[in-house]
Amino acid sequence: MTKLNISQTEAVKYVDGPLLVIAGAGSGKTRVITTKIAYLINSCNYLARNITAITFTNKAAKEMLERTTAITKDIDTRGLIITTFHSLGLKILKQEAHHLGYKTNFSILDSHDSAKIISDIIKTTDKVTVKSLQNQISLWKNAFITPEDLLAAATDNLGLQNAGVFRQYQDTLKTYQAVDFDDLIKLPIELFETNMEVLFKWQQKIHYLLIDEYQDTNICQYRLVKLLTARSGKFTAVGDDDQSIYAWRGANVENLNQLPKDFPDLKVIKLEQNYRSTTTILAAANHVIKNNPKLFAKKLWSEFGGGESIKIVSCKNDEAEADLVIRKIMLGQMQYSNKFSDYAILYRGNYQSRVLEQTLRNYQLPYQISGGKSFFDKAEIKDITAYLRLLINDDDDTAFIRAITTPKRGVGQITLEKLATYAKSRQISLFAGLFEEGFASLCQNTQYEDLSNFGKFINDLQFRMLKEDAKDLLMDLVCGIKYEEYLYEHESSKVAEKKWGNILNLIDWIGKKSIDKTLPELIQTINLISMLDGRDDQELNAIKLSTLHAAKGLEYPYVYLIGCEEGILPHNESISNNMIEEERRLIYVGITRAQKELTISYCQERKSAGELRLVERSRFIDELGNNNIEDMLKRQQSKISDNNELKDRLQQLKALLK
Repeated sequence: MTKLNISQTEAVKYVDGPLLVIAGAGSGKTRVITTKIAYLINSCNYLARNITAITFTNKAAKEMLERTTAITKDIDTRGLIITTFHSLGLKILKQEAHHLGYKTNFSILDSHDSAKIISDIIKTTDKVTVKSLQNQISLWKNAFITPEDLLAAATDNLGLQNAGVFRQYQDTLKTYQAVDFDDLIKLPIELFETNMEVLFKWQQKIHYLLIDEYQDTNICQYRLVKLLTARSGKFTAVGDDDQSIYAWRGANVENLNQLPKDFPDLKVIKLEQNYRSTTTILAAANHVIKNNPKLFAKKLWSEFGGGESIKIVSCKNDEAEADLVIRKIMLGQMQYSNKFSDYAILYRGNYQSRVLEQTLRNYQLPYQISGGKSFFDKAEIKDITAYLRLLINDDDDTAFIRAITTPKRGVGQITLEKLATYAKSRQISLFAGLFEEGFASLCQNTQYEDLSNFGKFINDLQFRMLKEDAKDLLMDLVCGIKYEEYLYEHESSKVAEKKWGNILNLIDWIGKKSIDKTLPELIQTINLISMLDGRDDQELNAIKLSTLHAAKGLEYPYVYLIGCEEGILPHNESISNNMIEEERRLIYVGITRAQKELTISYCQERKSAGELRLVERSRFIDELGNNNIEDMLKRQQSKISDNNELKDRLQQLKALLK
């Protein structure tokens, strides 16, 4: 507590009712949450098992748990839950699945599996169409809109079709005994709202709730928070309306505004002291964001002094921009012996990284793009986890199809279509259908033999799963399907070796984790791990390339914010849809990632649709104010008269040439 400022201390000690902490960028919100957990246990007689803290990613939850553990060494924290919204939903569903007509070992479908179901329903493989409908279904679920709501509101054929697709999609999931990512929160809410006994049971489990990144909650998540805390009102929500940048995936900044209405005795505490950036950087951030309407007005400040001026740089085109930014990084790194990881280049869209990557390769500099593919998202891992999903839930038809076709085992498309038609007519799963005599009579002996052998192989593993070591079982599985041979037949030796190494890593990981969790529990959470983390980022000594969205929550000594032009930041679509306020919050997030120095660049012309067009610099640049800001275009146009400045320029040039 001695390390906290006055506002942080007040936020930690207030436990008498609902609390909203408005935590500005870099204001120490994680420290407040972790210290409050310790305070609740140590000074307020809460049992750790009755405290739950919720955040949005596994990485954030892990960091919060580590920091909590570090300050609670002498406190009993057994049973403390620090988790994500979706992991909490999974925990609830696993215990209460029978109330909703699901078996305990239900499947969790990832984005690819969900898209496949939608593709089959609308009978198209067009990825854009499928993805668009998939995103729309997700938004409907997060807003708690049902197929029946859509049907009632439909005014044309398209509305009726959408309602029908949504209904079929949900029915298919139920048939597969599967849920998607959004169901992990939506289904517990439906249960709580229809079964007061189950709701009361979970309210009794969670005596105090802490919610991180509250501004990123959607309607569904807020509904869950209200249900869990309705009796006691004992919660702390920590968020910042100025950093709400996820409306496109359903986040609703109005949830902040709704809290005082739903909880009239809500106390609001603001954290405005920043522990990250110079006053120059904070002044620019404050100046930009003041143009947005405020739910809770605040002004960031720090004790770090003015520091370096913010540089506004004009470049001829994106190649010149990339070259200039990277040469500046090289110069700074050589002059001050900084680490490459001290530097971050941030941009609005992923496509902007291409020219940066090419330039970095030309200069032979190490770099890391934020958001490499998740380990659990790799094709070879998904191949094996399809088998594991089928082991715990043989109603999972998507897992069945992937498993029986990878590696191929002599079962052709025609045979699978016969099986699908038969299973549909009997209203049973594909796996159940292959054992029935009615289906066997439709096939030739050789066709049926391959399917039958596959079914027996899975049945044998299911039986062994109940009593054998998970690691040994998994090794027998990959050997039984000859997966290593399959890789070397279909890939180059180098690629096959790497992929087989990933499989061995998966087996080791499951072996270690199975000490604390059963194999079914591990299999259920694998897809959730991939969807929540999404990325497999290791900290390397390399220049970081990242979108502004992916950079949220991170900080770097030196930040280059590129492509600050009308049409990029703010984005054209946001301009058309009147979403300028969210774009302004996005640049605010970018500015507040910088600790020591910030450089903002824009181009004079940019290639679009194959032709070069003049572009206009972002309106947000003019909203930065004029506190210690250097517009380099104006400086280049003026004569250098200061001898010392001239000497500095020459020294920089000499260092670069070396």
